[in-house]
Amino acid sequence: MSAHTPDGSPLGRDTAYPSGYDPGLLYPIPRAPARAALGLGAALPFIGFDRWQAFELSWLDARGKPCVATATLQVPADSPRLIESKSLKLYLNSLNAARFNAADALRARIEADLSAAAGAPVTLTFGMAPLREDDAAHSIDGLDIAIDHYGPPDAGLLHADPAHVVEETLTSALLKSNCPVTGQPDWADISIAYRGPRIDRAGLLRYLVSFREHAGFHEQCVEQIFVDLLARCTPQQLSVEARYTRRGGLDINPWRGSPGHVPPPPRRSLRQ
Repeated sequence: MSAHTPDGSPLGRDTAYPSGYDPGLLYPIPRAPARAALGLGAALPFIGFDRWQAFELSWLDARGKPCVATATLQVPADSPRLIESKSLKLYLNSLNAARFNAADALRARIEADLSAAAGAPVTLTFGMAPLREDDAAHSIDGLDIAIDHYGPPDAGLLHADPAHVVEETLTSALLKSNCPVTGQPDWADISIAYRGPRIDRAGLLRYLVSFREHAGFHEQCVEQIFVDLLARCTPQQLSVEARYTRRGGLDINPWRGSPGHVPPPPRRSLRQ
């Protein structure tokens, strides 16, 4: 399957509602250019995945009766391509009139189509992660600080104290960026778990808010945050997960972690 550039995607364009199953609606975008802009090559400093949650999945059974479900899709971070969100929505909608003998046949078809688009194995499980907050995490949103920088993202705001090594999880609900094609706002809760020099919380919050006018896909924003934290704060272990709010029946939850890091348990934030 060929890959494309963001400006050619169906985002921001009038698009006919699909009348039949069409895997050609999927629009893969290479990850390499955005990673090259971060100074990354083939050897990535992280592992991870992009976890999509689909709230509007429907198809027909063998006798034509509609079926509905929710589903969780997982795209590996080392896949050469990400899948553009509107194209994924259009593709899933194209299944509305398709007949399958069993739900497992639908799952196999979606996995095959998305794996071809991403260039790596994509998995689908029916159902959603539970609504659950991390009770051990510390929100930094209540800090009494002034902020006047909203873009571009400024890694110079990040600082860490090497005299104090800690292991903690910090969260914020104030991450916002903009779609690089339409300019529409993207909202997310972010969770940063690390072990290493204690990160200055005021600087971290200012840094996250500096994405407010930044244009970037969800996956790219999370990778930039991971790379900037790794370079400026030198943690021994690092995990960055963003849980974006839903749009068009889909939300995306990119996670990037240090090699060997255990992925965070699947969960949805209260805004999802």
